[in-house]
Amino acid sequence: MKDSNTIEIRWHGRGGQGAVTSCELLALAAIDEGRHAQAFPSFGPERRGAPVQAFNRVSQEPIRVRCAISQPDVVVVLDPGLLRIMNVPSGLKDGGILVVNTKKALDDIRAEFGWKWNLATIDATRLAREMLGVPITNTIMLGAVVKATGIVQMESLVEPLKHRFGRIGEKNINACRQAYEKTVTAVIS
Repeated sequence: MKDSNTIEIRWHGRGGQGAVTSCELLALAAIDEGRHAQAFPSFGPERRGAPVQAFNRVSQEPIRVRCAISQPDVVVVLDPGLLRIMNVPSGLKDGGILVVNTKKALDDIRAEFGWKWNLATIDATRLAREMLGVPITNTIMLGAVVKATGIVQMESLVEPLKHRFGRIGEKNINACRQAYEKTVTAVIS
């Protein structure tokens, strides 16, 4: 059983998109801020392009539970194609936040899927191509998650991003910051 101060996030992507990397970077940023954090993946067929899930737990208290997250506070969707083939918000708590990579406007997403959760959107694929030169959306979606949740401070991601991406660290930091600025959020009423 998790404590009430724990935030649980489930990431949905495809192999090679960086969901697992984003999950790890978020945990490192939370730990740098003095909190406890977990990051772990769950793979289906281990191949590029296959659906992948990754999980975060972030808490002020030590985290004792070590299982997959079935009732997350936040669900993150790196690949908008997954919206059509699986129920990505399955188990998302009432009042939870769904963070989606999409070109569509918030109202269009709600009309199409009828979702009842808080929603944050960004065209992460376009932004990744513009800023990174590749359609890998992980650092873009990381910035969107921080904007939608406030789970860590944006500056807490700088060192983990530099360390992980080395010579292209600055590009990823800038992409993450741009995503933070461009993410559109809507709270259910």
